[in-house]
Amino acid sequence: MSIKSDRWIRQMAAKGMISPFAESQVRAGEGGAAVLSYGVSSYGYDVRCAPEFRVFTNINSAVVDPKNFDDNSFVRVDGGSCVIPPNSFALSRSLEYIAVPRDILVVCLGKSTYARCGIIVNVTPLEPEWEGHITLEFSNTTPLPAKIYANEGVAQLLFLQADEECENSYKDRAGKYQGQTGIVPPKA
Repeated sequence: MSIKSDRWIRQMAAKGMISPFAESQVRAGEGGAAVLSYGVSSYGYDVRCAPEFRVFTNINSAVVDPKNFDDNSFVRVDGGSCVIPPNSFALSRSLEYIAVPRDILVVCLGKSTYARCGIIVNVTPLEPEWEGHITLEFSNTTPLPAKIYANEGVAQLLFLQADEECENSYKDRAGKYQGQTGIVPPKA
């Protein structure tokens, strides 16, 4: 197994693996304003957060049950940023649509800028032949409100190539999150 470089990522993006795609690391937005970086790095790709959020609320005193998740546990927030209450979490999605090749496993890690603020970005690995928008979870581990920025970098994808293609891909198994668009809550 090997980790893939920026050259490989650019080649695969040209084949539709990442869309939209930033050829290099972007560190400035409109008018030169600083942004949390996104785009190609040495051995990965930093994805952006879309301007759609679902913030967890306990307004209905619901039980969090992954087998029977109640969408009423979320408040919808759309826009350039989202404030997550203390010791709570929010869901969003990647701005980029990802299509993983059959011989690749993608590991997604949160960016250190958020981690240093007590904001943890958690997603599961992206299996061979999975495709869709990545549903991102932001956990605010602090006793203070925490802010997440849309259209800026939030997590880095690392691409691991196997020595051979897998026998049974996520697509072959008809995985329940295959082809997801938008923010997708847990499914049983």
